Amino acid sequence: MYTAAGQPDRDELVQRFAPLVKRVAYHLMARLPANVQIDDLIQNGMLGLLDAIDRFEEGFGAQFETYASQRVRGAMLDGLRANDWLPRSMRRELRRIERAINQLEHEYGRAPSEQELADTLEMSLADYQKILQDARGHQIVYYEDFGGDGDDDFLERHFSDSDADPASILEDRDVRESLVKAIANLPEREKLMMALYYEQDLNLREIGEVIGVTESRVCQLHSQAIARLRGQLLGSVKVAASKRRKEKQLG
Repeated sequence: MYTAAGQPDRDELVQRFAPLVKRVAYHLMARLPANVQIDDLIQNGMLGLLDAIDRFEEGFGAQFETYASQRVRGAMLDGLRANDWLPRSMRRELRRIERAINQLEHEYGRAPSEQELADTLEMSLADYQKILQDARGHQIVYYEDFGGDGDDDFLERHFSDSDADPASILEDRDVRESLVKAIANLPEREKLMMALYYEQDLNLREIGEVIGVTESRVCQLHSQAIARLRGQLLGSVKVAASKRRKEKQLG
């Protein structure tokens, strides 16, 4: 892995770790909208790999692979950061779905099926599933979820100091307990899909092979699971934000 002059052989190292870049890219795709191209992720990831090779000084074994994964992923996210990952129109549709999920969960005392949600939203099952497919990149929490009803920015009003930030809100015990409970209440197939993706680091294709569905179907299940989790979690997030605001005022 080194030249005769004792320098890292970049070409050989790039060839050796190129599969790592692809693995990170395919795993990240489930969190990105459908208009993001895998080739763009890989291209940015290769830049991250080159940066990792130039910076790392302790050899190129397992330790380097962990370090390189972080640099590759960071480079991919940096390349996407300037873009709006999910259009506002799609977020509005997803909020409709979240409201329908909450409504039916209260009515039925269980997680509603896709057909029940489609009927409540007055659309066909195919149209409902297309929204889920197009919603790839839907996150559990967006910064705008911390916003209030006014025009001023919630983050600027409440998180101007280093001790109070959105990350600390998400670490609130009540929020974490709500998330754990929400995950436990997911339908079994969605719960399995989330475990395979977030705990086992499988990509969409690999998850599809495990549970016996297509890659696009896994994408739909992921979007629907996120919508269910958001519906149950956002109330806890805003309660925690309000609590921290009051603590700050009293302090």
